[in-house]
Formats: sequence, structure tokens, C-alpha cells
Amino acid sequence: MPSDLSGSARESGRSRLNTASALLCLCMFASGACGIILEYIQASLASMILGNAFEQWAMVIGLMMFWMGFGSLIQARISKERLVHAFIGIEIALALAGGYSPTLTYLSYGYTSHYSLVLYFFVSVIGILIGLEIPVIIRINNDFSKELSTNLGNILSADYIGSLAGALVYVFILLRFFPITEAAFLTAGMNFFLALITFIYFTRKQIIRRNIPLLVIMAATCVAVIFGYMNNRRWQVTNEQSLYDDPIVYSKTSQYQHIVITHFKPLDEVRLFLNGNLQLCSTDEARYHESLVHPAMALAQTRSRVLILGGGDGCALREVLKYPDVDQITLVDMDPAMTTLAATHPLLSRLNNHAFDNARVTTLPGPGISSGEFRQIYQASSDRKRKSADSWHMADPQHVAEVRVMNLDADKFLEQVKGFWDVVIVDMPDPSTPELTKLYSKQFYLKVRHRLAKNGIASVQSTSPYLAKESYLCIGRTLTAAGFSILPYHENVPSFGDWGWFLCTRQDWGKGVLKQRIAELEFTVPTRFLTPEVFRRELVFGKGMNQSRHTEINTLLFPVLLSYYNHESWLLE
Repeated sequence: MPSDLSGSARESGRSRLNTASALLCLCMFASGACGIILEYIQASLASMILGNAFEQWAMVIGLMMFWMGFGSLIQARISKERLVHAFIGIEIALALAGGYSPTLTYLSYGYTSHYSLVLYFFVSVIGILIGLEIPVIIRINNDFSKELSTNLGNILSADYIGSLAGALVYVFILLRFFPITEAAFLTAGMNFFLALITFIYFTRKQIIRRNIPLLVIMAATCVAVIFGYMNNRRWQVTNEQSLYDDPIVYSKTSQYQHIVITHFKPLDEVRLFLNGNLQLCSTDEARYHESLVHPAMALAQTRSRVLILGGGDGCALREVLKYPDVDQITLVDMDPAMTTLAATHPLLSRLNNHAFDNARVTTLPGPGISSGEFRQIYQASSDRKRKSADSWHMADPQHVAEVRVMNLDADKFLEQVKGFWDVVIVDMPDPSTPELTKLYSKQFYLKVRHRLAKNGIASVQSTSPYLAKESYLCIGRTLTAAGFSILPYHENVPSFGDWGWFLCTRQDWGKGVLKQRIAELEFTVPTRFLTPEVFRRELVFGKGMNQSRHTEINTLLFPVLLSYYNHESWLLE
């Protein structure tokens, strides 16, 4: 009988050890997932606020790894008797710091000039806390594991697998469906839950004593996390408004970008921002879009088929639709949220003259391109006897073009699509991130050239030749390296400053053809700003503006344009 009791006691003790070890592994899995999510949140926040995502992700992850190493060192000062309390405290601190860091960083960005210090402060604090987690759990689990190798294997594998799970959750759930402030509080809730279940289990097993101050702290943390989650969207609106001069009428984070529309009612001025960067202003967008579209359209030897890459706001499409001899238009923009907004939001749809009405929209998140059918879009004809664009009026409807809007990466589209276009208009955001810089590479421009019909012409948005001179010239060199003959031109757009484009032709054009067509240029459609004389003036640059000591071109493996744009541009602002 004594022998049986001894065996029963041993089984009970073994069961207790296995339960505790399993709980600790589960905590490590969850904390690994939360840790990677918090790292990604901080890196995303740095990219949104400081720009240059490529460098900010590298800097934030590197800095957090450094502080994680520091946290691993200072854990040695925690006594064995306080390890469980320390782990609970770490999770509580992560819940508070991780949950509130985006909100407080945004707040500092709107009201102080030291927002970068606030950002990196939270990066450092969260890094130290994550660095404390693993060694503390390993030391706790040491009492519930027979072998050191088993202890390390279980805890570290749980952490690594949890990190993968966290990455998947961040990419496929949090990024798509939650603003970054809300994602932070959801992650904070998981950190708090880890602290709670650890406290409950170890107090029930009488491994630690019930601690009234700790209970009060946990209760306060729970209230703080829930309060933050319930109010984060309201705070986001309040904090975000401080970043913009005019009232925000729309703000949403899509899968690909943060979209904001502001409206200054006294002047009826509408502004569109993507990731905090101004994309258009209603008072002067005609200068930009008319300069982008009409030179290529007017100089084209034929313009039956037109391809617009980017241009999700619909303003470039609006200008192309003015040409009655255009038969087919394909607009390719990655973000379905942007094209849907441009088609449905009353301010944007008014601005683009309802360019998306009745257009066939195909959302293709995968690599495939289906043929599908086109739907006709109709627009009223113009009375060309009128001299003023403002007097252009609606007459009998005439068929203008068959329009397809495709929500797909432009690079993938060009890689897989068949056929050719007479005019290609490249209206991409500036090359401020690696994914955007790819769309300014030699490889991308080669694909554009391969899809350009014989005697076709393309116009390319190319940043500012004054404020981003090296970026502008690098784009020109890259287009030349891709086999284009280029013609640079620029215009003052008050919202942006001096802005530049390139007209690009294949070698099929004779040397004198383009020059002769420019001399005889006429615009047969109504414009608000551009005239043939204005365009010919846009071809003139000041002394030295088209000269550079640099010779590099932008490629996928050497994205030099990203460095030019983020470090050698905008120095005169």
C-alpha cells in the first residue's frame, strides 16, 4: 500500500509538471506571436511617420533586436523567487506599452517636433520587454523540465512557431481589417491575457501567493486596455486631424495604404492623401493631369487603345475619355479600395467627372488575368465651336470607349497580359518605398516598352526636377536604358511645386517626327489649363537642370532611386 501511494504521488507530481510546462510553452507561443506583431507595428508606424519603409523596417527591427539582447542580460538580476511575478509584470508592461504606443506616437507627431524620439523610445522599451520574456520563461520552466535540452527545445520552438503565427495574423488579418492603433490594442489584450492565466494558474497551485497590489495593477491594466480599444478610433480621428490643415471627410486604411480625403468648404477644395502624402488638390490637379495625359494623346499617331497604370483617383481616366476616337481603355491600379472610392465618393467622383461609371471592374489579387468582357461607357460629345473649356456642354451621347478597371499589381499585369497599346500613361505614386521603386525600374520599363505598339507613345510621372532633381534624372536614365527615346518636360503645380514627366517613344519614331508633331501640335479636346504654347514652354529647362554627376540607373537589384528620393530630394523644402 505505501508503494502504491508513493507511485500515485509521483504520477500526480509528474502531471503537475507536465501541465505547468505545457502552459509555459503555450505562453511562449502566444508571446512569440505578440512579440513579432509588436515589432511589425512599430516598423509600420516608423514607415508611416518617418517615410522610407525599406530603411525604417531595417532600423526598427535592428534596434529592437539590440534591446532584446539588453533585456536578456538584465534578466539575470531577477531572483528565482520573483520569476513568475516578473513574467506577469513583463506581459502587463507589454500590454500597456504596445497598446498605447501608436496612439501616443501619433499624438507626438501632430503636436511636437520630437516624435522620432517618442517612436524610438517605445521601440526600445518593447524590445527590452520582449528580450526579458524568453529567458524568464526558460528559468521558470527549468523547475518543470527534467533536461536543459528539453527545456530549451520546447520553449524556443514554441517562440519560433509563435512568431510565424504572429506574422501570418499580422499580414492576413490585422493589416487588412484593422487600423494600426486597433491592432496594437488587440495584441495588448493577448499580452494581458497571458499575464492573467499565468497569475491564476500559479496562485491556484500555490506556487505564488495572492498579491493585492498585483491584483490592483492587473485590474487597472485590464481597464486601460479595454478603454483604449473602445476609444482608439475616436482618438485616431482626433490625432490625425492635427496632421492636416483642412477637415478630414474620409479616412480609411486599406490593405495597401492609408487613404485620407480633406475638404475645405469655403473654397470647395478637395485634397487626396495616400499614406500622408498629397496626391492631388482640386484647385490645381488639372495642371498635373492635363500635362500628364494630353501631350501623349495629342502627339500619338494613333490612340485607339490606351493603358493607364496607376491613376486610381480617375482624373487621368477623365482626361482620356475626352477623346472620341479612343476605343478601349484599361486602367490598372493595385488597390480596389482606391478605385471604389473614386467611383463612389461624391467629392472624388465629381472631381473625376464620374469617369468610373459603368466601367467593368476586375479585382485580381492572384497572378491570373482573365479576358472578361468590356462594358461600354458613354460621355456627352462636346461642341468644339466653343472656345472656352468652361463652356463645354452636354449634347447627344456618343460612344467614347470601352473601359476596364483592373485591381492588380501593374508589374504582374504587364508580365502576363497579351496585346499592345497605342498610348501608355504611367501615373504611379512617387518612389518612396521599395514596392513603389520597383515600378520605376529598368525591368518594369522594359515591360512597358514591350506592350507599347509600333509608333506608340508613353508618358511617365517622374517627380520634381527641382525638389527631387536626382530622382527625376535617374528615372530619365532608366527609361533610356530600357530602350526609350525620351523627352523631358515640366510644369509648376502649386500644390507640389515644379513637377516633371517624360514622354517616351520607341525607336520606330523617326528623329524628326516627334519634333514636327510638336511644332504642329493642337489639342482637339477641351482643357482647363494646357495649350500647345504652354506645352512647348514646358519643354524648356533652366541651365544645369538636366545635368548630373550620377550615372546609375534604377534596377530591381540596385534600387538606387529609393536612396535618391529619400535622401537627396526635398532638401529645398
